[in-house]
Amino acid sequence: MSLFAPLSGEVSLHMEAPPEKVWALVSDVTRIGEFSPETFEARWTRGSTGPEVGASFKGHVKRNGVGPTYWAPCQVTKCVPNEVFEFAVGTDSVTANNWGYRLEAEGSGTRVTEYFRLEPVLPMRLYWALLGHLRGRTNEKGMRTTLERMKAVVEA
Repeated sequence: MSLFAPLSGEVSLHMEAPPEKVWALVSDVTRIGEFSPETFEARWTRGSTGPEVGASFKGHVKRNGVGPTYWAPCQVTKCVPNEVFEFAVGTDSVTANNWGYRLEAEGSGTRVTEYFRLEPVLPMRLYWALLGHLRGRTNEKGMRTTLERMKAVVEA
């Protein structure tokens, strides 16, 4: 890894369900605890009640599935129904990373891509240069698990 390695990753999975059905799942942050191996609950905050650009929520995270446990403030940054749902993790003044889902009609179903992107600031570049290979593998495994669990629900 270097300071200039990509600070991102993604995993895609085909789901035999229409984009509208998948969208209803990925954009409902209150359901993430059913799917994610790290974020075991989330709730809308600051008066937000659903997905729209600027909506706030917080996720209750158990890092690596074992700890430490903390609440992470988030804000929706992209919200195009049936296409993309993305949110920034961090405070109002500092974004640590971004997570999202892209949906693309594919045959009789939907290709769903979950992705993350760290902010390219020096502290994140240093972190990624030192621990990126480990965290990247953990993120990839977690995204695959999340998508497989979502697939089981939308295809049921």
